[in-house]
Amino acid sequence: MHRHELTDEQWSVVEPLIPRSKARTGRPPSDRRLMLNGLFWILATGAPWRDLPERFGPWQTVYDHFRKWRKSGLFATVIDALQIKLDNRGLIDWELWCVDGAIVRAARAAAGADKKVSPGTRMNRPTTRWAAAEAGLGRSSTWLLTARALRSPSK
Repeated sequence: MHRHELTDEQWSVVEPLIPRSKARTGRPPSDRRLMLNGLFWILATGAPWRDLPERFGPWQTVYDHFRKWRKSGLFATVIDALQIKLDNRGLIDWELWCVDGAIVRAARAAAGADKKVSPGTRMNRPTTRWAAAEAGLGRSSTWLLTARALRSPSK
């Protein structure tokens, strides 16, 4: 097994969540585990898709799986399932919040500076995640699950 690849134990947890190809004609379906391992290699190394090692198959195939899975919401489903599993074991501390500041970019306005807009530009009020949740909009990340669980009752 190479770096950045799933162990057999990890794969056994994730495998039921990844859909199998339903195609009955044409080429045999790609190995889902190999496609996921190729995706993890790209994410861990930050390399361009074209630099994907040949052991994962053609880079275009791995990219197509990534694009299809992202569009279908598979990654959010996997994260939700893993969070539920860990929460059931009591391994998630919902009071602890960690943000890696090395990769979070803040706008100048985050430090209190005014935004760069001309005085005549109309500004909409910012939409908060709470307002989006109250409006019944679908969640865009697992953050909303956490926010709903921790929100204090205000009504």
